[in-house]
Amino acid sequence: MEVLDLGRQNYEEVLDLQQNIHLKRVNGEIEDTLILVEHDPVVTMGRSGRIENLLISFTELKRRGIEFFRIERGGDVTYHGPGQLVGYPIFEIKNGFAGIKPFIRTIETVIIKMLKQFGIEAERGPHPGLWTRGKKILSIGIAVKRWVSFHGFALNVNNAPEDFAIINPCGYPGMGMTSIKVELGREVLMEEVKRVLVQEFEIYATGMVKD
Repeated sequence: MEVLDLGRQNYEEVLDLQQNIHLKRVNGEIEDTLILVEHDPVVTMGRSGRIENLLISFTELKRRGIEFFRIERGGDVTYHGPGQLVGYPIFEIKNGFAGIKPFIRTIETVIIKMLKQFGIEAERGPHPGLWTRGKKILSIGIAVKRWVSFHGFALNVNNAPEDFAIINPCGYPGMGMTSIKVELGREVLMEEVKRVLVQEFEIYATGMVKD
């Protein structure tokens, strides 16, 4: 597994990079690749997204400097911004996985194990992602084309739950959001979160992850 740590980047630039890496993985030119990034403020809406789940106008989005993209992942609407760690696993999933749902479950398992190292107990809920103490800490929106995944997950690290007030997160009005910072009562080093996350993904890459 290769890891690309992009720091903070514009969403559109990373989307273009994803598409390029996805094609290379489909063609067998590279190994599985995990992209890690913090995005400039952006709202993205998946294939099943409904515009009424965006709670402010496009004019107001622009005034606040927040971009908007409709994309081909699953799920509804979400927000990305500084302090949130976004991961794009561009992995071939036909070996060892029966489809997208087992792959999503594996991502959840990896991040449950990662969060536990920070003293946070997380659990699955009624749709993809993870919750702790009844609030959502991880969102997942995966797409698969030609047996290779793209798009990915968003882990709330040091970002504020109030950032999500402009949307119905994942299309659910009133959904509570949290972060590692909120749960621990202090900021954590993003580099440390990345280190532990990559460590857990490397265990996954060896086929050792189990629920």
